[in-house]
Amino acid sequence: MQHITFNITINAPREKVWQVLWGNDTYPEWTRAFNENGSTAETDWKKGSKVRFLDNNGEGMISSISDNIPNEYMEITHEGTIMNGKEDYSAAESGGWAGAKETYTLKDAGGKTELSIYSDITEEYVDMFNKMWPKALDSVKQLSEN
Repeated sequence: MQHITFNITINAPREKVWQVLWGNDTYPEWTRAFNENGSTAETDWKKGSKVRFLDNNGEGMISSISDNIPNEYMEITHEGTIMNGKEDYSAAESGGWAGAKETYTLKDAGGKTELSIYSDITEEYVDMFNKMWPKALDSVKQLSEN
């Protein structure tokens, strides 16, 4: 498992950036960087809650919220996949990414927000995510500043 990190400065307060990241209307917008049709997240974003990250075909990933400090920090642990409407935890285990973490840290920078993303990723997806994450962060920035 490799670790990738991305940072961006956004000219908006942390509260606004947080809402863009996890808002029902904005989450599908910035995640278009990973799926051109956008994706949805079925969850309440509370610590301990399950998350179903779904594409427009209803397939995706099962995760859980490991930690949530509003406007500061979100940690998501990936646990399985959803294929043909069925949850499968064995694919994550056999694929070597069960327990992979994804964290979002927001820090105040004099009225601006420093957003840092950390992600555990398997070797085969590193190049792909190195291209996608900067696009996603640019979208978060645009949505937060407008």
